[in-house]
Amino acid sequence: MRLVLFALALAGVVVSSLALQVHYSHGTEPCSINSKWDCGIVNHSSYSVIGHVPVAAIGIVGYLALAALAFARRRFLLLLAASLGFDFSLCLTMIEKFTLQVWCLYCVISQGIVALVLLFSLGWFTAEYLARKRSGSNT
Repeated sequence: MRLVLFALALAGVVVSSLALQVHYSHGTEPCSINSKWDCGIVNHSSYSVIGHVPVAAIGIVGYLALAALAFARRRFLLLLAASLGFDFSLCLTMIEKFTLQVWCLYCVISQGIVALVLLFSLGWFTAEYLARKRSGSNT
């Protein structure tokens, strides 16, 4: 499970890097499909930065943290971080849907990745917890 979570987190780094590239570019983007699917609009909006930090850069750092936690087998911290990442991503998804009314393909893929990381980390944590409980270990 650790390697699956690690691979998902690295996929998230790739997708976030593509979104960051869109944030800094000024040309036509390959993910600008139509009026409802346009990464350029989303990644150039005022919602694409927190302070002066692009949200995509925050995503890269977040996914690297998830990868490190998965690799280190820190199940509870991974579950906690994945929950926070999912919540943050869900807020951004709501901004796309209700405020911008435009979807970013990279953002939607990232939302799917972080949801998978959350589900798999929950399963990994639960399996470890149940195994320890069955064996009578409290550590």
